[in-house]
Amino acid sequence: MTTKTEAQRDAETREEGAEAQDAKATEATETAEATKAAEEAPEDVQEDDTAAEAAAEAELAALAKAEADKPAGVGQGAGAIVSVALGIVGLSGGWLGTIASARAQLEGQLTTAQSAGIAKQISAMYGEAWHSAALVGGIFSLVALLVAAAVLARPAFGAPGKPQAPWIKSTAWAGFVVGAIGLVLAVAKYTDLILGMPGTS
Repeated sequence: MTTKTEAQRDAETREEGAEAQDAKATEATETAEATKAAEEAPEDVQEDDTAAEAAAEAELAALAKAEADKPAGVGQGAGAIVSVALGIVGLSGGWLGTIASARAQLEGQLTTAQSAGIAKQISAMYGEAWHSAALVGGIFSLVALLVAAAVLARPAFGAPGKPQAPWIKSTAWAGFVVGAIGLVLAVAKYTDLILGMPGTS
């Protein structure tokens, strides 16, 4: 049976010590890498959170810009509809025109003597009433025309790059045309160009 020499035992001891040192060094390296990874992980998470917040803010800003770019047009739409309504009232005369006509007729009856001529009586009792109704219709038509013109001209004085909604523009044009027709008819009625008083000769 062979026995280990003292030199062999020393060599084995040195090898075991070297292996132990290598194991300790490897463990220390792994510990250091784990610590570094643990320290860097929150930074990566923080960077991801920052990127997500920046993306959310950019999306909100884009939505706000898109909303701002949309034409609001609430007042313009209301003005366009009002112009059409006023134009229709101007064409039909409305209750105000009826009241003005009846008042003018009553006033003509009260102020005209029974002995007055037929032409004067017709003019006082019916002609003035007709002219009063035409005047009221003309005022409504003129206001409708002015409101429609203001709505159509509004984009030129508003924020640049904001187009007017098509339905607002078409409705305003409708109000403008109806108002213009009503105004022409009112002038024609007031000046007796159409449906004038009958002659009494």
